[in-house]
Amino acid sequence: MKLEHVAIWTHKLESLKNFYVRYFGGKANTKYDNPDKGFQSYFLTFDSGARLELMYKPDIPEKNNDAEEKEHLGITHLAFGLTACLKLMKKDGYKILSGPGKTGDGYYEFEALDPDNNRLEVTTLFIE
Repeated sequence: MKLEHVAIWTHKLESLKNFYVRYFGGKANTKYDNPDKGFQSYFLTFDSGARLELMYKPDIPEKNNDAEEKEHLGITHLAFGLTACLKLMKKDGYKILSGPGKTGDGYYEFEALDPDNNRLEVTTLFIE
């Protein structure tokens, strides 16, 4: 079995698309636009074959999560295996929540927030 994709509702469709393209190498399809339903979306495809759907509809309510201080039941974060984007994200002013550092299970990782305050874990296997 293969997980087909993960989807995120957003009110910042273009900003979120540009973030995942710039920092994680996602390749965006042409924007899908259904004016009858007020729905727009992009599918981003990553080199691994994983896909992320970013969706916009004006009547979707804001989330109640506090991604920085408290975690809640449900999907907690998206994890990307990558090494090269920490300096660029810091330079561009994105909040780094923790790290970078080595974890107890042998990974090197940091946690950050995307433009919608979705928690991201960026990780790679630590090789000494």
